[in-house]
Amino acid sequence: MKKPEQTDLLEMTHEQLVGWLADRDIAAYRADQILKWIYLRQTDDFGVMSDLAKGIRTLLAQHFIIGRLGVERIETSRDGSRKYLFKLRDGRYIESVLIPERDHDTLCVSSQAGCAQGCRFCMTAAGGLERNLTRGEIIAQVRDIQRRLDDPGRLRNIVFMGMGEPLANYKNLISALKVITDNDRGLRFAGRRVTVSTAGLVPRMADLGRDSRVNLAVSLNATDNETRSRLMPINRKYPLEELLGACRHFPLPAGRRITFEYILIKDVNDSIDDARRLARLLQPIRCKINLIPFNIHESSDFQRPAEAVIQAFYDVLFAKNYTVIIRRSKGEDISAACGQLRARSMGP
Repeated sequence: MKKPEQTDLLEMTHEQLVGWLADRDIAAYRADQILKWIYLRQTDDFGVMSDLAKGIRTLLAQHFIIGRLGVERIETSRDGSRKYLFKLRDGRYIESVLIPERDHDTLCVSSQAGCAQGCRFCMTAAGGLERNLTRGEIIAQVRDIQRRLDDPGRLRNIVFMGMGEPLANYKNLISALKVITDNDRGLRFAGRRVTVSTAGLVPRMADLGRDSRVNLAVSLNATDNETRSRLMPINRKYPLEELLGACRHFPLPAGRRITFEYILIKDVNDSIDDARRLARLLQPIRCKINLIPFNIHESSDFQRPAEAVIQAFYDVLFAKNYTVIIRRSKGEDISAACGQLRARSMGP
C-alpha cells in the first residue's frame, strides 16, 4: 500500500487543520491541542502529544511531518550576534540574524530566497530572486531559533528586515504573522514587537495595516526621486510622493509610529541639505528615524560616511524634534551584510 504523501504541518492554517480533522470525524478542538504542542511546546514528535488518543497520533504521523530548517552554518560575533544560514529542502539558502540587546533579543528574518528589488546598496540584490518563502519557512526561522536559545523568553522582537521584500510575498507573510502573533496557539509575540520593513511596495502597505497589527518600517534612503530611483529601482514605479502619501494614510494603532530607515552613503545621500529635506518630508507623519551608516561589502563601491558627517546629519533631525537613532551594525566580523553568508555558500 502506498504511503500517504506527508505535509509539513507548519504549512497548514488552523482552519485547514480543523477541516482535515473534520473530514475524519475528529473534533475541531483537537486542532488547538496539536498546534499548542507544535508552537508552545516545540515538539516535533506526534508520539509525545499525550492529550491526543493514540489513534489520532498515529493518523497524524502517517500524513504529516513537523518541519525544521536545515542549519548549514552559524557564525557568532564578538558582540553576541548570531547569523544563521539555513538550507531549504530544495537546496536554496536563506539567512536569519539573532541580535542581542541590553534586556532582550531581536530576530531578523527573511521572507524570500533572494530579492527582486535590485537596491544598489544591498548584497542580497546581487543574487536576484530565487523564490518566495512558504508560510512554514518563515515561521520555522522563528520557531527553530527560539528552540536553540538558552533563555527563549529573551527573544521578544521579530523584524522582517532580512532577505527579500516582505510585501512581495504578501499571502505567506500574513499567514505567518498570524501564527507568530497568535497568543492562544501560536508563537505569542505581541504585534507591537513585530516589524515588517518594505522598500516601498505602496499598494500593499494599506493591506498590511488592515490585515495585521504589526509595525511598519519603510526603507527610504533618499530625499529626492532622482537619488532614490538610482539607489532603489522600485522608486520609478512608486515615487516618493506616492510612498509618503501611503505612509500618511497608514492606519497606525494608538501610540505607534512608522519607522523610516535611512542608510547613510558617503557623498550620495549624507549632506546637510539631505538631512533638512528629510526633516521636511516626514513632518506630517508620526514617525521615528533609524540612521544606518552603510555596511561596506564586496558587491558595492559605496562607502560609509565619516563619523562627523553621520553626527551632523543626526543633529539636524534631532534639532527638528524627531526621534532619531544611529543604528550601529552588529556582527561586523561575521559576514554582517545581509546576503554575504548565502553568497559564499552558493559559490561563484
